Amino acid sequence: MREIERKFLVKNSRYKALAFEKKYTIQAYLNTHPERSVRIRIQEQKAWITVKGKSDEKGLSRFEWEQTIAVADAEKLLKICEPGKIEKYRYYVKFINQLFEVDEFLGENSGLVVAEAELENINQPLALPDWIGEEVTGNKAYYNASLMKLPYTNW
Repeated sequence: MREIERKFLVKNSRYKALAFEKKYTIQAYLNTHPERSVRIRIQEQKAWITVKGKSDEKGLSRFEWEQTIAVADAEKLLKICEPGKIEKYRYYVKFINQLFEVDEFLGENSGLVVAEAELENINQPLALPDWIGEEVTGNKAYYNASLMKLPYTNW
C-alpha cells in the first residue's frame, strides 16, 4: 500500500498518437489535510475512493489505499466534497515496458499536461520518451489536491 511515482511536465502532444487508451476522469476531495487526502474519482463507468498519506521528503513515495465503489455512490460523495474539482483526460502510454499516465487537464487547469510513472521501488531506472519535460516530482503545486484549490490558470 505504498505508491512510488515520478511526475513530469509534458513538452508536446506526441503522447496522444502513442496512447493505447484515453479516459475522461472527474475527481474531487472529501479531505485535503496536509497529512492525508481522501479522493473520490469517477473514470468512465468505474469509481474509487482513495486515501493518500503525506509524501516522503522527495515526494517520491507515500501511503496509498484505494477501493472501488459504485458509481452512484461516488456521484453522491462528489456532492459533499470540498469546493472545486479536477477534470481531465487520462492517456495511457507504454514506453520501454513502462506505463505512463498522461493527464491533460481541463477547465480551470486547462493548458497543464503532466505525465506520471509508477515505480516498483525508489531506485528503479526510468527511461523517458522525448515528449517528457521537466520533472516535478514532489512539487506540491502539481498535486491534484493543490490544483483543485489553486488552479493552473491562476498561477
